[in-house]
Amino acid sequence: MIRDDIKAAQVAAMKAGDKARLGTIRLMLAKIKDKDIELRTGTAPADDNVMVTDVLQKMVKQRRESIAMYEQGGRQELADIEASEVVVIEDFLPAQLSDDEAQAAIKAIATELGATSLKDMGKVMAAVKDRHGSELDMSKASGWVKAALS
Repeated sequence: MIRDDIKAAQVAAMKAGDKARLGTIRLMLAKIKDKDIELRTGTAPADDNVMVTDVLQKMVKQRRESIAMYEQGGRQELADIEASEVVVIEDFLPAQLSDDEAQAAIKAIATELGATSLKDMGKVMAAVKDRHGSELDMSKASGWVKAALS
């Protein structure tokens, strides 16, 4: 499970004295714990990897937005810190589909569901999220679904 990998990486970072990596890993564990509390579960749920992946993807998205804002504001040193955190977080995310693979998967799901117009977008997006939610950036997937249905 991803959660166990993150905890093991925390111990390894402590032993190695890698303070930057350790700080990012602690942030990740805190966000995961917050999500557990939000979902009111005392222990890891059965589909823990899906929940952890969702939390980590949101963290990456937030950091990418921060990087863009810092670069616009001329604060490159802060953008570099955020970029290093993205690298650490992405180490724990499952491999992402390439753009071509993602578009092919979306087209296959749309034809399988018989979706032909933008009215079917919700149904297609739900299926895409169920099947490839951990392997896709859902904000990009939304645009690809629109393109496939129009």
